[in-house]
Amino acid sequence: MTRADRSASLLAGVRVLDFGRYIAGPYCAAMLADLGAEVIRVEKPGGSEDRFVCPATESGEGTLFLHCNRNKLGMTLDPMHASGREVVKRLVASADVVVANVPGDALAQMGLDYASLCVIKPDIILCAQSAFGATGPYARRTGFDGVAQAMSGATYLSGTPGRPTKSYASWVDFGTAMLAAYGAMAALFHRFKTGEGQLVEANLLRTAVGMFHFNNMEGYLVGRDRAPTANRSQFGGPADLFRTRDGWIQVQVVGQPLFKRWCKLMGEDRWLNDPRFQTDNDRGLNGEALSERMQLWCDPLTTDEALAALEAARIPAGPLLSPRAVFEDPHVVATAMLTPMDYPGLPRPAPMIDLPVRLSAFDTGISRRAPTLGEHTDEILGGLGFSAEEIGAMRAAGAL
Repeated sequence: MTRADRSASLLAGVRVLDFGRYIAGPYCAAMLADLGAEVIRVEKPGGSEDRFVCPATESGEGTLFLHCNRNKLGMTLDPMHASGREVVKRLVASADVVVANVPGDALAQMGLDYASLCVIKPDIILCAQSAFGATGPYARRTGFDGVAQAMSGATYLSGTPGRPTKSYASWVDFGTAMLAAYGAMAALFHRFKTGEGQLVEANLLRTAVGMFHFNNMEGYLVGRDRAPTANRSQFGGPADLFRTRDGWIQVQVVGQPLFKRWCKLMGEDRWLNDPRFQTDNDRGLNGEALSERMQLWCDPLTTDEALAALEAARIPAGPLLSPRAVFEDPHVVATAMLTPMDYPGLPRPAPMIDLPVRLSAFDTGISRRAPTLGEHTDEILGGLGFSAEEIGAMRAAGAL
C-alpha cells in the first residue's frame, strides 16, 4: 500500500468545513485532515487574522497558519453576504462535519448554528469550540488560552510566590482542539452506526480545568494550599531545571527505584533512610534540599557530561533546548519528526510536524501544504455547481 493510498483510507470521503480561526478550530480540523478527510478552510476575503501570526513569508503569512492548516484546501467567503449565504448552504449540503470556534451569536448570524445546519443537512455534525461553553454565566464572554489558564488554577501554581506565570505554550487551545477532534471522531462513529448527526461542543475553560483537575481536587478534598515552586516539582524529587557549565538540563526523579539510583550517583545513600525523603510526596514537599544537592553535582559538569552520567544511571533527563535548537536535536532528526515543505514566499522549506499519534495501518503524513489565501475558491465553488460567471459576480460583489 503506497503512502497516498494509506493516507486516504481512514477518513476518505469525509468532507469537513473549517470556519475556525487561530488554534482550537483549525488544529481540530487539521487533525481530521491528517487522517484523510477532505478539509476546506473557509476564511474571510482578505484573510483571517490568524493567517498573519508569527509572520514568515514575504507577504506576512505566519507559522501558526502553516502549522494549523496543513493538508487543507482553502477558499475565501463572507458568510454574511447575500451571495455568501447561498454558498454556505451548498457547502453544508456537501459536508459531513462543520468545525467552528466562533461565539454562539456569531454562529447564528452566519447560519452555522446547529439548528440552521440541520435544516440544510439533518445528519450534519457541528464541532463547536468556545471560551466558556454555551450555558452558564460566562457563556457570552469572549476568551483566549491565557484567560482559561488563569481561571483553571494552573497559572496560580506556576511561577513563584507573588509572581504567577502563564505557560508560553498554548496548551489549552491545542488541548481543546484535540478533544474536539476526539469528539468529532466519536460523532462520526455514532453516525456510521445510526445515521444521526449531532452537536459536539468543547470549550477552553473545561479543557483547562480538566487537565489541571487533580491539582485542584487535592485542595478541595484535604485542604492543602500549595504555593508555586517555579520549575521544581512538588510530586517527587529531585525534579527541576539545573544549570550546567554550558547550559541547563531537566532532571525528573519520580518513584523509589529512581530515587535509589539517584542517591547512589550522588553518594548520598544515607538519604534513603531520611524521613524527609521516604515517598514521592515527602520528596516533593522537601524538594528544595534535593534540588540544592543536584545543583552542586551539576556545577562542574557540561551538559553533555551531566546527561551522559544520568543516562548511565538510568535517570530521566534532557537538555533545555532553544526553539531553534529543537530542529537540530539528533532524535528529532533521526525519527523524521519533521517534514520539509515549500510554501510561496518562505525563505526556505518549512519544517512541518503532523499528527503526533502514529497508526500502524494508516499513514498520517502531510501531503499538502497550507493553502494560500483563496487558493482553491474557484475549484471548490465549481464543484458545488457555480458557473465561472457566477463566481466572478460574487467576487466582484465582495462575497469572495
